[in-house]
Amino acid sequence: MNDYLLSLVLGVIEGLTEFLPVSSTAHLRIAEALFRIDLSNGYWKMYTIIIQLGAILCLPVYFWSRILKFFSTYPRGETGKRTILTHPLGLTMVAFVVTAVPSFLLTKVIGQHLESLVIMGYSLLLGGIVMWVVDAAKAPWERAGTDAPRSKIHTWKMEAMSLGQAIWIGACQILSAVFPGTSRSMSTIAAGQMAGMSRSSALEFSFFVSIPTMFVATGYTFLKSVMGKGENPIGVSNVSGHEWLVLALGFVVSYIVAYASVAWFMAWVRRRGFAPFAVYRILLGAAVLAWAKGIIG
Repeated sequence: MNDYLLSLVLGVIEGLTEFLPVSSTAHLRIAEALFRIDLSNGYWKMYTIIIQLGAILCLPVYFWSRILKFFSTYPRGETGKRTILTHPLGLTMVAFVVTAVPSFLLTKVIGQHLESLVIMGYSLLLGGIVMWVVDAAKAPWERAGTDAPRSKIHTWKMEAMSLGQAIWIGACQILSAVFPGTSRSMSTIAAGQMAGMSRSSALEFSFFVSIPTMFVATGYTFLKSVMGKGENPIGVSNVSGHEWLVLALGFVVSYIVAYASVAWFMAWVRRRGFAPFAVYRILLGAAVLAWAKGIIG
């Protein structure tokens, strides 16, 4: 396949799947296996980092007005009852720290699992089941709304979150770092719903936590790659003009598609929930396991 067409396809895959609860890592690894991209090649390692950065960049742009509002009310919040830790920005950083420290310490485990299709298949399958069960359990209360008596949902907006919810979500997000295919979005959304958050508030917090988490994780990996350190490094001086154009195309396509998918996903979830994504994960996970074990293909 032509490099530019391949970059276009991979950029679309990354943009579509980065923030949906279906695991962009699994989809990129599946695509790379199908297209027979050499995973030991340092350039393609760096390429996946670049297009992920393109997807991440859409979040601060999409949520710009919300971010400005949060900064303007920090640390007391709109009601004046929040603190440095319980303000939405503080809660975001708490969840980030809870995720980042153990994930960094487990980097060797993460590296061993990263390219295993079997691990990804099981993660997709089990994550889909968890998401379906959790969302189905909360669906009646979502339909009943904020005025329902004895509702199992008590956090309808991100501004009303508690410190305990942020810590719990950060802890659950570690699973997505250790087991690729779990999906950072899936783990934070399901964890939020289990902690009494509505679909929309859990989804929005998932997006906000993704900003520092993914910028730091991908930025760190990228710096190691271009500085010639870590596994399969590639120095900037080794990248040709053609390869830079391929990188740029993937970055731009990933950003545009990710922005559109975030806007669509926010609207979809408010009306219909996560069940279709859970079913998709289960079917894809089963197919990946069958493929990885030689049952199909």
